[in-house]
Amino acid sequence: MGSWGRVLLGSAVLLAACTTTGRSATPVGAAATTAPANPPASAATGCGSRVETGVLPDWADGGFSGEARIPHVFGANGDIVAVLFGHPLALGRDEGPSNKILWVAKPAATSSDPASPATLAITATLDGTDTRVTREVAGGPGPSIIDLPRAGCWHLELHWSGHTDTMDLVYAEG
Repeated sequence: MGSWGRVLLGSAVLLAACTTTGRSATPVGAAATTAPANPPASAATGCGSRVETGVLPDWADGGFSGEARIPHVFGANGDIVAVLFGHPLALGRDEGPSNKILWVAKPAATSSDPASPATLAITATLDGTDTRVTREVAGGPGPSIIDLPRAGCWHLELHWSGHTDTMDLVYAEG
């Protein structure tokens, strides 16, 4: 297992046993919620797509053990999931985890456009403003640190290998 695999596995086990600020993970013995294979488009509308704490879908759980529960957000089309290792996301973190996000794309039923770059291109727009920034994850969906310049609700447009999806992520003051 590579170093990222060990980090992901260790982080998943650690986060599965913890609760997150303002939201709690599923308690031991409670009914488990599972993420839908294709979440409804309404799951990613409005400010702040819903942060799920149930089990990741089968297509997104590689490297995780058992039924680990970790905060994650689905894209509006259900084609990508942002696994939030630094939940809640925050500005200027001096302590604690960084804004680490593991981007996992749903395997495509058809092959992607070979002329399209594999890089995950993110265009983030702060809700209610003209503030727009871009970020890239080299090599396509995968591990990243995504820091944004201001607190608030960010609308993300995601493009990779000929695919697109959108989601909202909320960044709090650090």
